Amino acid sequence: MPRGPSLCRRIASAVAAFTFGVFGAAAYANSDPLGGLVGEPGGAGLGFALRVERSPYRGVGTRTDLLPLYLYEGKHFYLHANRIGLHLDRGPKHRFDVFLAQRGEGFPSDRVPASLAGMAERQTGLDLGASYEFRGNWGAAYAELLQDVGDASKGRELRLGYRYDWRSGRLSLRPHLQLALRDAKLNNYYYGVLPGEATATRPAYQPGAGANLELGLYGAYAVSERWRVLAGVSATRWPNGVRASPIVTGRTETALMLGLMYDFSPEHKPWPESRPVIVRALYGRASDCDVAKIARLACTSTNTQDGTRIASVEIGRPFIEYLHGWPLDFVGFVGLMHHDERGAQPGFWQVNAYMKGLWYGFPWRERVMTRLGLGLGMSYASRSSMLELRDQQRNGRSTSRLLNYLDPTVDVSVGDLLGQERLRRTFVGFGVSHRSGIFGSSRVFGNVSGGSNYIYSYVETEL
Repeated sequence: MPRGPSLCRRIASAVAAFTFGVFGAAAYANSDPLGGLVGEPGGAGLGFALRVERSPYRGVGTRTDLLPLYLYEGKHFYLHANRIGLHLDRGPKHRFDVFLAQRGEGFPSDRVPASLAGMAERQTGLDLGASYEFRGNWGAAYAELLQDVGDASKGRELRLGYRYDWRSGRLSLRPHLQLALRDAKLNNYYYGVLPGEATATRPAYQPGAGANLELGLYGAYAVSERWRVLAGVSATRWPNGVRASPIVTGRTETALMLGLMYDFSPEHKPWPESRPVIVRALYGRASDCDVAKIARLACTSTNTQDGTRIASVEIGRPFIEYLHGWPLDFVGFVGLMHHDERGAQPGFWQVNAYMKGLWYGFPWRERVMTRLGLGLGMSYASRSSMLELRDQQRNGRSTSRLLNYLDPTVDVSVGDLLGQERLRRTFVGFGVSHRSGIFGSSRVFGNVSGGSNYIYSYVETEL
């Protein structure tokens, strides 16, 4: 997992992929960071990983990064934090996937060293990829082709790798070896110096095409039926052209990772035998209030500068009911949201995917079912909202289309209010649609600090 070809992803890859044995899922043998981490089909998980790496950029030194782990593994569709994809072929020995994934490379936006001062920022990229893997008793081999389709490098990369899975009791280990063949566009964008960026101490430079070699050892330990501890170490050797760049240290890049994950996979009980489809429709307005203050009802104003609005439809499925016998359910949602920017800029679309906990332990729940909810997941917008643009301008940071997503809500049963049993699983309520970058601590979210809040009302029902 080079810092280059998405170390972020790889480190998790190692992390998660190694855990396949612990979770009983089929082994994944591509560079997907989170493949095989939860059971299939219908498995899900939430967690985080803390990664410490030696940055390849001169003067940056050691960087600490928080990687949120948001996972869903369906029969054909999957969501793995910064990767979303389709399984086109899933045979016992062969596997073929197509996917979109965020590349973890790019300049540090939280602290720019002198070596990069005055240079145009190198953004994280969005890769369209296809992967093929072949598995046997000897291990697993894979090939993966990626092409940047975002606004970054427009570069291409071919990854060839091998992994071997070893398991003993609750412990699972996976050593891996990967060769990454990178074209000139990719290396020149992230590690080159344009003529207009050259200085007396930083000459113009183009590294050209080259190959990375990566070695890693990752593992997982099942603390309980659902909790997993993840850990790993990797080392990446960059090609001579990249190491010779005036903005690169030239050293072998090393990284350490430690993480924790909660597994919602269906093989773990309790699991509903029949899962209904849940539909939510919501409408809301922008708010300058902090999400914590909104949740406490300390600030509920929607009188923003532009008066921007949102409307969304979400589809959900229940994952766990009465967790450990508590009045607590977990539901997964995917939603398509439209932003009306009220003429300040063109409207745009946003996709949200998140896991939500719903607590309903109030003393009056048998008379009027009342629920408090908290959703946690990821959100990708086709552009940044005016709220986020202004917030990041105040912080002196760039925006990010991919951000963390929070969805605190409160609702009541319409059937209980009206005395109609057939409407008992229909709810009305209020919530907050919140996007942020986890206090600037996550490179996956562009080290964004701050974000946007929309207060909304909604109707939810089961079909």
